[in-house]
This record gives sequence, C-alpha cells and structure tokens, in this order.
Amino acid sequence: MPEHLILLAPSANRVYAADAPRLVGAELQALAAGFGMTGARVEPITLAGVDYLGLHSDEDLDDTGKQLLAALSAAHAVFRREGDLLAPVRLPRLGHYPDDLVTIQKYQGKTNEQWTRLLLNVTAAATRTPGRLLDGGLQVLDPMCGRGTTLNIALSLGLDAIGVDVDRKDYEAYSAFLKTWMRQHRLKHTVEDAQLTIGGTKRGRRLTAQLAPTKEDFKAGGVQHLTYLSTDTTDLQGLVRSGSVDVVATDTPYGVQHGSHGDRLARRPLDLLDRALPEWTRVLRTGGAVGLSYNRHVAPRDELVALLADHGLAVADGDPDAFRHRVDASIDRDLVVASK
Repeated sequence: MPEHLILLAPSANRVYAADAPRLVGAELQALAAGFGMTGARVEPITLAGVDYLGLHSDEDLDDTGKQLLAALSAAHAVFRREGDLLAPVRLPRLGHYPDDLVTIQKYQGKTNEQWTRLLLNVTAAATRTPGRLLDGGLQVLDPMCGRGTTLNIALSLGLDAIGVDVDRKDYEAYSAFLKTWMRQHRLKHTVEDAQLTIGGTKRGRRLTAQLAPTKEDFKAGGVQHLTYLSTDTTDLQGLVRSGSVDVVATDTPYGVQHGSHGDRLARRPLDLLDRALPEWTRVLRTGGAVGLSYNRHVAPRDELVALLADHGLAVADGDPDAFRHRVDASIDRDLVVASK
C-alpha cells in the first residue's frame, strides 16, 4: 500500500497550529471522499522527531491526487516513503498569483487564511462537480465576505468569485486593496467601482474586476472575474443569477468581536441565516454546496443543522466534531457543509 507523508506548513496563529494536523487530516479525508480516492486512510506520523500527516491509499498518486495534495490548506511538502527513506514528490503549483494576495492584508478580526482555504476545499468536495476546484471552473460566492479573504483565495486558485457585504468600510478597504495590489504587480486588468442601481433603486455599490496572471492570458480571454456587492445579503434579487454558483462559503458572525447593530453584525447568527438562506440557496446550482464557519457558543450545531434542513439542504455525514477547535475562550469554532 503506497504511503505518502505530508509536511504541514507552519501557521502564524499558534492556537490554530496546535490543531492543524487534525484539521488538515479531516480536510484530506473530505477531499479524498469527494474525489473518489479509494481506500484512503489518514493518520498523524512522527518520524525522526518531525510530525507528518500520513496518507495511505490503495493506489499510487495520479495527477489528480497530486493536485489534491497541492490544494490542501497547509501542505508544505510531500514525500513518498520508501523504506527508511523519503523521496520528495513534485506537486503542481496551483497558485496563479503571488502569495501576498492572500497574506498581505492585516486587520483585527481577520479569519485565519488556512482555515478559510480549508472551508472552501471541504465545501467544494461536497459538490456534485468537485473537479471544478482544480480546473478553474468553480464559481464561489462568499455572501458575508468582509475584506475579502475568501475572494482572494478563490482568485489565487484561478476561480471566479462573488462577494457580498453590507459594511461599506469593508467594501471600501477591499476595493482600495485590490486596485493597489493589481497595479503594484503590473497585472493586466480592468476594474470598475460604481453605484449599484437596480430598477431605479440604489442598492449600494459594485466592484467588478477582470484580471489574468499574464498579459498573454488576458489577451487570449483567459481572465478571471471578481464581483463585490456592497449590499444586503438577504436580498440578492437582480444582482446574482439563480443557479449560477457552485459553492457558498462564508464566516457567520461569531457574536463576539462584532457588535449588535445591523443584520450583518447581529450577535445571533441563526436569525440572520434564516433570512439569508433562501437567497443563498436560490443562487446555488443543484448539486452545489454551502459551507459555514461558525461559533458553537452562539450557534449550537444541532440548531444550525436543523435550520439548513428547513431550507432544503442536506447536511454532509461524518464526524460532527472533526473540524471543531478552540480559537479563544469565547470562540468554539466549527464548520458545517450542506448540499443542494
């Protein structure tokens, strides 16, 4: 049985780093199941004092398997175990842009980037067409996108993305960041930041950008599309087409740092989700999936699962505590994935 050892990348967040092997192991199991990797078994392994994540499978890694390992949220290097020796495995580079697209923004309340990528991966694996995560065909929606970590990760993977957030300050901060970043990296692009008006009614603002890793890609039409809507996530009629996105992935309000003014910042996320899910499921394709990061202290898992079922979504089977981890005394973070 082939055995591969995955050396995990360090996390800047020390609390997250302690749980990373377990979380990435659960992430890999979800990806393996979604992509039909038969007989995959994942376990932590310590070799010569170094911690690895071991992957045992019935067959050797093919190109898709290597892409899956490259897509992991915290994979630093992969080795094939050959007796007492480790042979490095060359993985494809999935990142289309410099890493600072995801890492350069620093602000209070920013969600750990590795966790955000894990959420996107696990949600994509639960869709009917998980291969779109790897071939660039996945359409991603973050309906409470804040300053755009999910959007940037999607762009870095070659995906198109839509973000929605009612907080105008977050919108303005992201708009300024993206314009500056594209200009500094001299990327061929187009961008428009304009008033969002539907049927004569002002609905907020809309940022649209088209970009490509190289000028040649841009000229050939190989562009990515990003849209950020500064508007109410509970009303996307006329803004996002029905059945147009494959994945809805977002952080729900944790009810701690966020205040209690306005729907986006409500301390009880279940009320907001109950109002927003009809719109999110409308824009989701049949066979698509919703992935929610949440705080169990303010959104008990059983209530969240029941709410998703009430809105016609099927929650994925599996260990309900596989992704649960402590962020601090006030945040018991977890994720839940449900398909349409």
